[in-house]
Amino acid sequence: MAPETCGIGGDLFALIHRPGWDRPRALNASGRAGSNADAEALRATGTNEIPRDHPLSVTVPGCVDGWASLSEELGTLTLGECLAPAIEHAIEGFEVSVEQEQAFRQTASLYVSHPAVGEFYPDGRPVSRGAVVRRKKLAATLRTIAQGGRDAFYRGDPAHDIVTELGGIITHDDLAGSHADWVPPIGCPVAGMEAWTIPPNSQGYLGPATLAVLEMTGAPIDPDDPDWWHLLIEAFRSVAWERDDLVADPDHAPLPAEILLDTDRLQRAAATIDRERAGTWPTSMGRESGTAFLSVVDAEGMAVSLIQSNYFGTGSAFGAARCGFLLHNRGAGFTLTRGHPNELGPGKRPLHTLSPTIWTSDRQPRWVIGTRGGAVQPQLVAQVAARVVIAGQSLATAQNAPRWTVQEFGPYSEARFQVEPGLSRSTLSDLAARGHVIEELSAPQPGWGPVSIIEVDGDRRNTHPDPRVETTSAIVF
Repeated sequence: MAPETCGIGGDLFALIHRPGWDRPRALNASGRAGSNADAEALRATGTNEIPRDHPLSVTVPGCVDGWASLSEELGTLTLGECLAPAIEHAIEGFEVSVEQEQAFRQTASLYVSHPAVGEFYPDGRPVSRGAVVRRKKLAATLRTIAQGGRDAFYRGDPAHDIVTELGGIITHDDLAGSHADWVPPIGCPVAGMEAWTIPPNSQGYLGPATLAVLEMTGAPIDPDDPDWWHLLIEAFRSVAWERDDLVADPDHAPLPAEILLDTDRLQRAAATIDRERAGTWPTSMGRESGTAFLSVVDAEGMAVSLIQSNYFGTGSAFGAARCGFLLHNRGAGFTLTRGHPNELGPGKRPLHTLSPTIWTSDRQPRWVIGTRGGAVQPQLVAQVAARVVIAGQSLATAQNAPRWTVQEFGPYSEARFQVEPGLSRSTLSDLAARGHVIEELSAPQPGWGPVSIIEVDGDRRNTHPDPRVETTSAIVF
């Protein structure tokens, strides 16, 4: 129902924690570049990026393999039972949301003639909000997956469509192999709990790292204090400046994943922050690199933090024509720089922005927090978590508070951020005096959410929907 954010042509990550476990289990269901991925022709044009309309932007979709792995390892229902509601919605139809209308209008040049999503362009025009869309091709594909499992996708008609659509860059052998790996999570102490996330090739460590560094600075526990804003922004910048050099396929990453949240390393980052002035990184610290998020806690206390994505909203310019779905463009996370840990290469996983978290205390899940938002996901997670976990604000207050994002945070980047309306003039003036360059936005940003939160406290499970986005919900049974 939301191909403008995710689908079976994309990737998936998940964290799962059951009461009594020492740590969550982490699933990396992100796909790899095809065996025939060769960047030389693109490199010769002088670009360092992979365009959305180039077949190299597509890596093997890992989502279906992730579903199968979760179902087999931890599920209480069959994969077919899980997919039944989606199949029904695809057949019976659903109303187009405002985000969906905007997404397919903006991408009309890519998809208006593509048979994979023809139902979103009746009479050659993008669908309008409130119109009913039926996805019969996708329903048939989901039904084959429900009946035949992962092989129905990776060895059946979807695989043939993918190979054909991409001109053989991804091969049948690439698709037939396994794409989901259970990996050790990484975590660090925050607010008396342990904040867990997915290790690289995900950038997820940046959210917990930001909050750990914030605590190490001795920041006031007051989201209305300018010091809070300054130190939270600087905590993020102090760890994020080297993301692109550290986050890569784990077989090629320059550091072991656990080092990224090492206490000594984070303390060195905190020591580089000037409480009075916005900084520039690197300093002397040194170094040892479109989405849908789902949070669920069941009656037995099992917590799931799951995220899947097409990346640039709807993904790449390519889709599986007969099977009714679009392919993601996660290959855009690669670089073409020779010798870089994240250089595009056959069989490699790219830098991933997906950043789910689970927070535990005394071997029990306490919080499940995540969001969409591409590269700024850890910033959004850190801001909302700082308010609810550290400052103790209500979920509604935290959801409605103005958010900021730092769009450029690489080496030697300027201390520049965008902020939603609602921040006081005195705080804005204080931050500007400290050297921050501030762009005030005129309205809350739908792309900076929805942030999904569940608090687990005894038998209570509390959540609150993010007001920025129509396609979000919060349900308590």
